[in-house]
Amino acid sequence: MMAAFFSIDWAEWINLALRWLHLTTGIAWIGSSFYFVWLDNHLKPPAQGGASGELWSVHGGGFYHNQKYMVAPPAMPDDLHWFKWEAYWTWISGFSLLVLVYYIGAGSYLIDPAKLALSQPAAIGIGLSALAGGWLVYDLLCRSPLNRDTRLLGAVWFAVLVGAAFALCQVFNARGAYLHVGAMIGTVMVGNVFFVIIPNQRKVVAALGAGQVPDPALGKAGKTRSVHNNYMTLPVLFIMLSHHYPMTYGATRPWLVLALIGATGVSVRHVFNVRHKGASGAPFIALSVALALLCVGYVAAEKAGAAASGPAPTTYADVQPLFAKHCTGCHAARPTNPAFSEPPLGVLLDSYAHARAVAPRIRKVAVEAEIMPLGNTTGMTRAERDTLGRWIAQGTPP
Repeated sequence: MMAAFFSIDWAEWINLALRWLHLTTGIAWIGSSFYFVWLDNHLKPPAQGGASGELWSVHGGGFYHNQKYMVAPPAMPDDLHWFKWEAYWTWISGFSLLVLVYYIGAGSYLIDPAKLALSQPAAIGIGLSALAGGWLVYDLLCRSPLNRDTRLLGAVWFAVLVGAAFALCQVFNARGAYLHVGAMIGTVMVGNVFFVIIPNQRKVVAALGAGQVPDPALGKAGKTRSVHNNYMTLPVLFIMLSHHYPMTYGATRPWLVLALIGATGVSVRHVFNVRHKGASGAPFIALSVALALLCVGYVAAEKAGAAASGPAPTTYADVQPLFAKHCTGCHAARPTNPAFSEPPLGVLLDSYAHARAVAPRIRKVAVEAEIMPLGNTTGMTRAERDTLGRWIAQGTPP
């Protein structure tokens, strides 16, 4: 029994636990965010009393009567619920996953020697700097005159994120770059809660307890940051799922694909917001569809262009040296890589027949996802991956 206990792969179980926690707390946080924005957009002037708005709703067999006070109620209730731990634990679990997968495993999942030969500490330092720098830039934007125009501030912040995505894609492998952009957005969102929304609410509660009139600017600032979070939710949710879809981060310009998908998410979120206020949202529905189709069309055109470029046809004679250089050290009947005594997953790439049989898998993990060779220890270049992609797209000519 004791031997079995010490043979447990604790890293995998910790990974599973953190992902489950991240998913659970993320649902709780984003769910409450969506609900309160929906609630704000449906409030009506109250029939009586000092509230700024009210809403009657029905759910789960019961009726609910919600009232909102723009600044604060005349007297503080005995039981006041604070929405904060959902946000905090979403970030804590997400950052823990970032450390476990991308920082401890930087050599395999973050560093791409073909782009930049980083040491593990250097890669981690760049990643952490991106998270901290993202918050600092965003917070400065919110405290600048740009804050007077929400749309202009949003456009500038979006441009900052696209620039960060471009820069990170030049430094890290594309999947690691995507996850860091998502972590930047998540850090900004939790920073809004921790540094602005909750402290402002505490100041309002303290003012009421002291018999003073709370400053309306405190609630306004918290509401503004909350709305910003609302628009960032769908892009960050996509990034959480993006590692399952290598056709996005495996594009030649993955930062552009991320920008298009992110803009689509923002547009879709705006559709919900304007419809909650009673508008049709038709122009923004059309914009969302157009952005989505533009993204899909761009990726398809890029792949078609890559398949058509170069000498035609690309034959096995063109790709066999690539297999020998980057693949057969592991994927051969007798691997020369000392880490393996047999080919991983039984995949052999030491002959035309073997490579042709697993061509779809090669396209996914080596051409699109760029996760093979593992950690790109052999320095496989984008041009070499494109050559493999052309060979597969042309039907794997012998």
